[in-house]
Formats: sequence, structure tokens, C-alpha cells
Amino acid sequence: MTTQPSVAELAKLEEELDPEMQFRKVPHDTALLVGGLLLALSAFHYYTAGFGLLRETTHRGIHLAFVLGLIFLVFSGRKSDAGTVHASTVLRPGGVPLYDWIFAAAAAVSSLYVPYIFEDMVFRVGNPSTLDVIMGSTTIILMIEATRRAIGWGLPLIALFAMFYAMFGNWFPGIFLHPGSTWSNLVNHLYLTSQGVYGVALGVVATYVFHFVLFGVLATRVGLGRLFLGVAAAVAGRFAGGPAKISIFGSALFGMISGSSVANTVTVGSLTIPMMIRLGYQRHFAAAVESTAATGGQITPPIMGAAAFLMVEFLNLPYATIVVAAIIPAFMHFFGVLMQVHFEAKRSGMRGLTDAEIPKLSEVFARDWPTIAPLFVLILILFTGYTPYLAAFWGITGCMLVGLAHYRAASALVLAVALGIAAPTEILRMPGVNLALTLAAFAAMAHGVLSRWEEGRKRVQEMVDAFILGAKYAIGVGAAAATVGIIVGVVTLTGVGFKISWIVTSLADQWANGVLAIAPFLPFEIKSATLFFTLLLTGIVCILLGCGVPTTANYIIMVTVAAPALGMLGVDPLVAHFFVFYYGVLADVTPPVAIAAYAGASMAGADPFRTGNTAFRLALGKVLVPFVFVFSPSMLIMAPGFTWTELVGSTAACIASITFLSAAFAGWLLAPLAMWERWLIALAALPMILATPVSVAAGLVIAAPVLLRQVLARRAAVAPA
Repeated sequence: MTTQPSVAELAKLEEELDPEMQFRKVPHDTALLVGGLLLALSAFHYYTAGFGLLRETTHRGIHLAFVLGLIFLVFSGRKSDAGTVHASTVLRPGGVPLYDWIFAAAAAVSSLYVPYIFEDMVFRVGNPSTLDVIMGSTTIILMIEATRRAIGWGLPLIALFAMFYAMFGNWFPGIFLHPGSTWSNLVNHLYLTSQGVYGVALGVVATYVFHFVLFGVLATRVGLGRLFLGVAAAVAGRFAGGPAKISIFGSALFGMISGSSVANTVTVGSLTIPMMIRLGYQRHFAAAVESTAATGGQITPPIMGAAAFLMVEFLNLPYATIVVAAIIPAFMHFFGVLMQVHFEAKRSGMRGLTDAEIPKLSEVFARDWPTIAPLFVLILILFTGYTPYLAAFWGITGCMLVGLAHYRAASALVLAVALGIAAPTEILRMPGVNLALTLAAFAAMAHGVLSRWEEGRKRVQEMVDAFILGAKYAIGVGAAAATVGIIVGVVTLTGVGFKISWIVTSLADQWANGVLAIAPFLPFEIKSATLFFTLLLTGIVCILLGCGVPTTANYIIMVTVAAPALGMLGVDPLVAHFFVFYYGVLADVTPPVAIAAYAGASMAGADPFRTGNTAFRLALGKVLVPFVFVFSPSMLIMAPGFTWTELVGSTAACIASITFLSAAFAGWLLAPLAMWERWLIALAALPMILATPVSVAAGLVIAAPVLLRQVLARRAAVAPA
């Protein structure tokens, strides 16, 4: 089995492949300053998670000040300039252009201005002073530029168009007409209220996302990722196309602790992509398998992507509810990729790994079992009634304990503390208990470091590096979340979201009536047909928006615009949000901005665009899943009206439809599929999305000729000559 790269090698790969991690090269002194600021950002969030968040606006303002200030120091205005180390001069202090230092300071000051004037906000909202407008304009302009530097042009262009629409709505035709707004009123709404920059999106990143990103980085550093990869290889390696299945299973496990698709691609792909290529997979296909599987980390409990935490705020539901609801959709994502990979392996005659190439499961656990203790702690605290950020605090503390104290003893202590915390669910809320437990944990860490000083010093440096890396991951998504606040603010200011919802539902209703007039025999009522076409339009827009916008921004924009349309048709809010969330995950493998696919392509030495197209095709194997759980909400478990009968029936229908659709894409089921069979079996998958006995039966009847011929072809292939 190929040796997994070291932590340092993986970090270097991520910096090379993830656009949000491609920091500019700076002299040593400036690098120390930037590292110190990144460490301070992580330390701030770690402390507040454990000992109490600051006032909402203050907390968000401090986070935004760090994020925007750091972006101007670490991201060059031109990508071509990022790799050059410049000497320190008068116009380039510390190797960074003077204007970037000015931008960083201005962004930090203007971000902190709103918390500073908070006590007077009630007198300012709706009547901003000249200084308010100047500070707001500075924040908005610099925030858009910071977002461009960190994640590219897609989201900033949408934000700029949204502001143009807000100001010049009187120029727009028909239903999109509105009176327009002055710049002063727009800044007031976006900057001084909670409907814009300082809104829910920024709050979720500052309150939840940062902590879980930091936990994922630390858990990987202490060896949990290595444990997951070892388990994946031991369980899945022996089957046909073994390395590809290791890739899927490993990405699913690694996705439990990382919501970053690029980090997942790099960590798991560094092991599996070379193995797939060596076994005979084409380079672009090997990269596509890994990147497609890796995107599932954003919907894999318990540590999901930023959009899951946004859902907590939008729906006002406990995070534990979102976690449980995500279980079956996450399974379906990986099942969809697995089916396509399995059929591809069968069609191409790919073998599995030999026993000599597969690690023994017992040896994997014997070496790395202690690393799972922090994840156990996090899940246990999360499901015993505490806040997500407190659960993340103890997960992070557990990682540091395992990394710095004596390995197995620390793990036993972590588990004991977790069980003690979880038994009486109010213990952490008792005065002084949280502090006492934290001090005890740090005492154990100090003892572990001092008793093995040379090794302990290296481990401390690893923990510090992990805190810095966690902040690096967070600054790009922090800027994006604040910029998305502009779009949300414009929607609330102009009411355009409801206008778009009305257009979508009206168009869907026209299509439904037209189709049922032509084909009245279809098993659809007019309401179901209208809902189907509304979902279809929403899914297409999600995919198109994902061509240039990251997953989190995609989710927020579509929820703001599309959720009202689905609500008008009676779809429960939890189900509507999950529909958009699920399709938004495709953003990281949707060309032309498919960052996960491009990361995989770079590792495989494959053509990026071809890899992106293949990854998108592999992801389409489960494209019907969101339709199934809209028509059968019990699949989300936590949706209203849950029944076990509907859960079992809808899950079985979903598995069948994914299998049929995957076979159609791959050209193989039990034997090679002719073109007419591929079209017929793809058609058979469609009625199954209703998950009713009649629709499932209709799908099986359509698929029957294909299934019969496949069984006969399979028997002929295995019959003795």
C-alpha cells in the first residue's frame, strides 16, 4: 500500500492546489507577523467558544476585522505576483505594498466601527451620519476586493450587480421594477442593520464554522485522518477497482471531520490517486473519483460545511437535528459515486488490491485508536444539549490533549471526561466547572510536554501550526460570508426574492399544465407536477450558480431566492433548505470553477477541464436524491410527518433510482449496456423519485426489458465454454 504523505507534505499540497490557501510569499519578519495574527484569530475563537461569546455585533466585528485585514496582507492583488518574495522598501514595507497595509488598516478600523457605535445604533439606523456612510462605504468596497482576492470574481460580480439593482431598480422592466435607493440608504441597510454585512452569514462563520474547521485541522494533525484511511483501505480495498472504493470510503470517513472538499481531496487523494493510476484507471478519471467523493464531506455528519451551520440559524433548529437529517442524504451521495465507480470497474475489468497491499484492520486500530477520542467527545457533548461551539471547544481541547499528553493515557482521560460531562447534562453550565476541566486538561498537556521535552516541543509547534492553518482556512469563507450579506441585504431591501419565486412557480405551473395536457396518463397530479418543475428549475439554477460561486455562497443565495418558491408549494422549510444544500455541493465539481476537481487533476497530472467534466458526471449519479426527499420527507428523519414506512420505502426507491441512473451513465449493469438500454434504464429511474408504490412499479416495468436482457447476458458470460 502506498505510504501516506507527511503532514508537512499535505499542507504544501493544499497551499499549491487550493486557491483560498495560495498566500503571497513574504520575508521572514512579515511571515511571523501574519502567523501571529492568524494564531490570535484562532485563539480568540477558541477562548470565546469555551468561555462565552461576546455581544453579537462585537464578536462579528472582531472576526471581520481580522479576516479583511489579513486578506490584504496575505493575498496579492495579482495572482502572478503571489509567488515572488519582494524585499522591504519604503513603498513595500515588509515585502507588502504600502497600499495593502493601508487597505488592511482601513478594513480593520471600518469593521470595528459598528461595534464601537453600537450603543447609539438605535439613533443611527435610517439616519446615518456622514462618518457612518464613509465607514460603511469603506467596508463594502474593501470587502468586495478582499473576496475577489480570496475566492475569485464570481461572488463579487454578483454582489456588485445586486447593489446596482438596489440603486437603479427604477430602470428595470416589469415585475423587477422598484423605486431604487440612494447610496446612503443602501449603505445604511447593508452596514448598520443586521440584514447585510453583519447578518446571519457572517455570524454563523464567526460563531460555528471557524471552530469546527479548527477541530478538523487538529483532528487530522493528531492522526484521525490516518486512522480513517487505514480503515477504508482494510474494508474496501479488496473489491473490484479497490483504490477507487478506498477513495470513496476514505472520503466519507474523512468528511466526518472536514467540511473542506479540497482538504479532503488532498488528504485522501494523496494516497488513492496514485494507487488508481497504477491499477489502470485513466488519470482524469482517478482525479474525478476522488474529487467527487471529497465534496460529500460538506454534507457528512457530524462536521459538515458552513452551509449546515447557516441552516441552524435560518431554521432556528438545533445542530443535532441537522446532523440527523443529513445522515441518509450523505449516504446517498457516496452511494451514487460508488455505483458509478463499481460499474466502471466492472466494465473496464479493474481488479481489487491483494492481501499484501491491504493493511490489517486490527493493526490500524492498535496504532491509531486513541485519535478517535476527541471526535467521540465532540459528538457526545453535541447530542447532550450543549451548544455546537462548546462541543467544538471540547473537541479541540481533546485533540490538543491527545497530541500533547501521553498518547493513550490522554485518550482514556478524554473519554472519561466526556462521559462525565454527558451523564448529567448540566454539569458544564455549573459555575467554574468548565474552567476547572480546562485547567486540568492544560495541566495534563504541560506534563506531557515537559516530561518528553524534545518530542514535546515539536508537538507544541505542530499544534501552533494547526491553529494557524485553521485560521487560513477560515479567512476566505469569512470574506465570502460577509459579501453574501450584501446579496441578502439587497433581497430584503427590494423584495426581489419573492418576485423571482413568483416567476419560478408560475413558469413551473405553465409547464406542468402543458405536459399533463399532452400526456394525461402520467402518474402526476397538477400540484406534484408543478412542484417537480419548480424543483427542476431550482436545481438547474443551483448548478449554474455553482459554476462561479462557492458552495456556501450558492446555498445562501438560493435559499434567499428559491426557498420562498418551494414554501409556496407546501414544502417544509427543512426539506427546502436541504434540497438547495444538496445541489449546492456540486459547486466544487462544476466547471469552469471546480476547485476540488482541479486539485485532484493537479495531483494526478490530468487535464483539469476533462477532470471537472468527469467529476460532474460522477456526481450526477445521485442527482435524483433531493427530489426523492422532497416528495418523501421522511427520508430526512427529522422532517415533520416522519413515518418508518415512508422512510424505508423512499430510501429503497432512491437506491434503485441511483443504481439505474448510474448504470445508464457508466454503460454497465450486469453486463455491457446497449445505447437503447442506457436510455430506457435512465427513463426508468425518473418515476421512482415520487417513491410511491405506483411510481416504483412504473419504474420497474420500464426497466424490465433491460433487467431481463442483462440477466441473460450475465448468465451467458459466466457459463462454461
